[in-house]
Amino acid sequence: MDVHGNEVQKLEVKKNIEKLNTSELMVQCLESEGVKYIFGIPGEENLTFLHALKGSKIKFITTRHEQGAAFMADVYGRLTGTPGVCLSTLGPGATNLMTGVADANMDGAPLVAITGQAGTDRMHLVSHQHLDLISMFAPITKWNKQIVRPDTAPEIIRKAFKLAIGEKPGAVHIDLPENIASMPALGRPLAHGDNEKSYATYSSIKRAADAISNAKNPVILAGNGIIRSKASKALTEMVEKLRIPVANTFMAKGVVSYKNPLSLWSIGLAQRDYVNCFFEKVDLVIAVGYDIVEYDPKKWNKNENIKIIHIAEENAEVNKCYIPEVEVMGDISYSINEISALANRVLEPVVALHIKTKMEANYESYAKDFSYPMKPQKILYDLRKVMGDDDIVISDVGAHKMWIARHYRAVKPNTCLISNGFASMGIAVPGAVAAKLVNPQRKVVAVTGDGGFMMNSQEIETALRIKTPFVTLIFNDACYGLIKWKQEDRYGEDMNVRFTNPDFVMYAEAMGAKGYRITKAEDLIPTLKEALAQNIPAIIDCPVDYSENVKLTNALNKLV
Repeated sequence: MDVHGNEVQKLEVKKNIEKLNTSELMVQCLESEGVKYIFGIPGEENLTFLHALKGSKIKFITTRHEQGAAFMADVYGRLTGTPGVCLSTLGPGATNLMTGVADANMDGAPLVAITGQAGTDRMHLVSHQHLDLISMFAPITKWNKQIVRPDTAPEIIRKAFKLAIGEKPGAVHIDLPENIASMPALGRPLAHGDNEKSYATYSSIKRAADAISNAKNPVILAGNGIIRSKASKALTEMVEKLRIPVANTFMAKGVVSYKNPLSLWSIGLAQRDYVNCFFEKVDLVIAVGYDIVEYDPKKWNKNENIKIIHIAEENAEVNKCYIPEVEVMGDISYSINEISALANRVLEPVVALHIKTKMEANYESYAKDFSYPMKPQKILYDLRKVMGDDDIVISDVGAHKMWIARHYRAVKPNTCLISNGFASMGIAVPGAVAAKLVNPQRKVVAVTGDGGFMMNSQEIETALRIKTPFVTLIFNDACYGLIKWKQEDRYGEDMNVRFTNPDFVMYAEAMGAKGYRITKAEDLIPTLKEALAQNIPAIIDCPVDYSENVKLTNALNKLV
């Protein structure tokens, strides 16, 4: 091509750029970031942006509530490690997003929220549905910015995605005024720089290895950062080489398989459980990828006398019960591997192995329990029987969450998702929609209480419409069971927690889904198998005997 041809080509590119408005430029930037889905609800102030998506390879998933959209983006971010994107209009649409955005931010899930906004020409006035969304989103995001000049859109979007995935991942927010959305925009998507890993210093690794070698009774406390860093394999190798028992937080289930003899399963129950008994005997906690928002350190180090090693990609939070002697900062797999190579241990963790035997016996004791309504332990025992190692359980928040954390045994990371930083009810059903989008070949089960189910059950229609079949298993006790449990623990009675439910089978069928009701315990496994074989969403109504809650509290109080 001659010089004249080059000039013509440049002119054509310039003309094409000049034809873009801000929304169209934003869509190009989102495509460049690898966005596949945007979850949200159309509104008057985001009309231009939605129109810009026409013809884009990004698929817009229309949800039935903005909170559902944010939860879908939240779980998408957890499972993929790339930001889930959600969209709302201004005012009530934006405030409806906030619970899911806050959940993602506190739980370390990358998320980008985009809100429509009043035009800049009316922001100085008291104006219809106008709220200062930048101020409102500030406490629940890592960063948020309003686009006030069209040509800044590429920089704002690139920064948003970069911050969303940076350790610790979280939520960011972009506010798009209506008039700015339709203005002509010059620009192009920005290139992505390489994110070089950082590695721990030799001195910190050596100090950690020495402390581990000298400890008489160490334990590993595994947190969600291991999942984000994909360090599960390295951690398992460390556990097996150094013969150190490991307990995971609720959000780190599966980082070491429950089948591993040195896995003490989950820690985090409010009551003193088997694993807490072991922590009372330790002289060193090796906290790997641990975030204190997952499980308050004063629950396991209330006397502030346990030595701590902090292995993570970010600095330890300041907390009087969590003052590490050594902070090993950098890529977690590298740190673990180097520490394992230098440390030397020969002692068998006899006490941990003894406790694990008791935990296994307690778990298996419910195998032939066919009482009805079903005990939560038995429901989860049967659910584990029908789920494969790669299949995914999404837990809602409620009494059932405590039982899932304690009894649902995960083999691999990201196969049992529990919101435990922000711990928001209503996440399971929309979360399952996202999980099935990401992993269409896997079985997905949303486990929820009847209270949490009714908070976002409308997203079953979304699942039907976009063809993401999963099973919703409802623990039905016509009550806010977790609060009842806590009231009974503290006051010996409950108050203001009871309600009535619709017929969940009819509810499912009214939306075109499949509905089931468990009437005897023997039916749960065959019902789960049939429901999981459906090509449409299915809802299983399972009455639960939550008298087991107080029985568990009493039993754990007697543990020695």
